[in-house]
Amino acid sequence: MTWRAQLDAFLDRALVRNGIIGVIILNAVILGLETSGAVMSAAGPLITTIDQICLAIFVVEILAKLVARGGRFFTNGWNLFDFVIVGVALMPGTQGLSVLRALRILRVLRVISVAPRLRRVVEGFITALPGMGSVFLLMAIIFYIGAVMATKLFAASFPEWFGSLGLSAYSLFQIMTLESWSMGIVRPVMEIYPYAWAFFVPFIMVTTFAVVNLLVGLIVNSMQDAHAEEENEATDAYRDQVLARLEAIEKRLTEQAESKS
Repeated sequence: MTWRAQLDAFLDRALVRNGIIGVIILNAVILGLETSGAVMSAAGPLITTIDQICLAIFVVEILAKLVARGGRFFTNGWNLFDFVIVGVALMPGTQGLSVLRALRILRVLRVISVAPRLRRVVEGFITALPGMGSVFLLMAIIFYIGAVMATKLFAASFPEWFGSLGLSAYSLFQIMTLESWSMGIVRPVMEIYPYAWAFFVPFIMVTTFAVVNLLVGLIVNSMQDAHAEEENEATDAYRDQVLARLEAIEKRLTEQAESKS
């Protein structure tokens, strides 16, 4: 085994991965403390030093992976994700680029690429995106139809909620989330339009209880598929290891038999 392979195996150890997760969590706490003026005035230099040490650890980890894996490093999406996150943290945060200092908190997202369970959740979500696109298109059509109807029906009496297509769409989005939809919007509308419930109740039934649950179902199904695929890969890897060991045992037995003969 070459030294690069040994370095790669070392980086894949559970102890190393757990150590990186610990550094990520520590860095997240430090970045949160930096938002407190009282804490920074009391221990600002110490907090800044710890933050720089955490960033140095991330940089060393990325460099070690680049050395160990070479070009293979960039063929993995999670490696690219880590590379971009750490690269953003290294950019200067002065003058026009001061917003990049706020983006340093994105380093917390590295825990996704290190923790297998979180990675599985994200992979399931990404896998569900194509199907979710069709659902979003369906929801956009429903919202457009509902916004046009609401504007024509209620704009005259409630221009602040339904005075334009955009205002109607936003009000309908609030209704879909069930945030103050009854006492805040629908009941005041029903005081002038008693039969307005015939519009709002079907809209809620279709969007909140049908389309949104369809999105949830797509994500859950994709996560289950990703979990099943990961289990199949683990099973295949274990099977290959067993076959390799059996072949080694068979080869050893054959050599022993030949030596005796």
